[in-house]
Amino acid sequence: MIPFNKPYLTGNETEYIQLAVASGKISGDGMYTKKCHDFFETRFGFGKVLLTTSCTDALEMAAILINIEPGDEVIIPSYTFVSTVNAFVLRGAKIIFADSEESNPNIDVSKIEGLITSKTKAIVPVHYAGVACDMDRIMDIAEKHNLYVIEDAAQAIDSYYKGKPLGSIGHLGAFSFHETKNIISGEGGMLTINDPSFAGRAEIIREKGTNRSSFFRGEVDKYGWVDVGSSFLPSDIIAAFLFAQIENLDKIQNRRKEIWTRYDNSFKSAGLDKILRTPFIPDYATNNGHMYYLVTEGLEQRNKLIDTCKAKNIHPVFHYLSLHKSPFYVDKYKGEDLVNADFYTDALVRLPLYYSLSDSEQDVIIETIINTFKS
Repeated sequence: MIPFNKPYLTGNETEYIQLAVASGKISGDGMYTKKCHDFFETRFGFGKVLLTTSCTDALEMAAILINIEPGDEVIIPSYTFVSTVNAFVLRGAKIIFADSEESNPNIDVSKIEGLITSKTKAIVPVHYAGVACDMDRIMDIAEKHNLYVIEDAAQAIDSYYKGKPLGSIGHLGAFSFHETKNIISGEGGMLTINDPSFAGRAEIIREKGTNRSSFFRGEVDKYGWVDVGSSFLPSDIIAAFLFAQIENLDKIQNRRKEIWTRYDNSFKSAGLDKILRTPFIPDYATNNGHMYYLVTEGLEQRNKLIDTCKAKNIHPVFHYLSLHKSPFYVDKYKGEDLVNADFYTDALVRLPLYYSLSDSEQDVIIETIINTFKS
């Protein structure tokens, strides 16, 4: 079986974990956590970063930071993972679901302003497949209506909008280092803090609502409970694993983009882009090689493609189910039909893409898909 994903190990993960253990501090904010923070702040120019145990935790921290309360409304695309909305639902917010673009699964920016009410507090764009949403338009809308913007950049490490790293444009951003992402720590995430007014409180929320970080910097003589919070910081063992990955970021990215480009060139050379839709990347966005997907005509054609591939020991997968039609939310949703989100739910299929995918394995995948549609 050619799997959908296979985690890549650089070779230094276990060595760094052993060094973290030998340091005598394996709880949060040890030496490898600091190394990771320094790397991301220096490489991408984020105002401040804090590693978290997951992207879900980073989003939950963001919801607390902007003081989401019961009755607040948050605009989020329906075609996304449940963590994006759960972070705000847990604080009592009402989710206002937006449709996707026709050309790609990102939020349809032209629909956002029509969803804003006096109760709207934030917009949460999701950079699907690491491809940027139209952030200038989103930030202009947010400024006009005095709203927060939280970038769900779970899939978007090392991806850019008009030269700006994704996750650095909104007030806050959230990244994932889950084992399916470009760089990984098994589970893991990161909050980026681009509005400096959130920096101090973010440390407190991450440390169970205490000013423990200030205490260890010598800024206070004792620490105590000063705000709401939870245990959002990861063990330094997780950070040690992640640091081995980020040392090899360029190497990993180069290979993933080679695989992505090979898919794209092969399908287009075979004329498959006249039958299916291949990924669309706007001029303002870059491709970080996170995901290669095809958009079929609909559910029947997609299922046939998946079944045909599985018969050849290839494991492609579909992706999100529209959240406004999920069992939890379907009775609560009172908005208009979200036709593009529903279409991607039925039609989109993701192909295997991971660092160690060989050219010969990829050839099997490409040949199988081309032959399926030629027949």
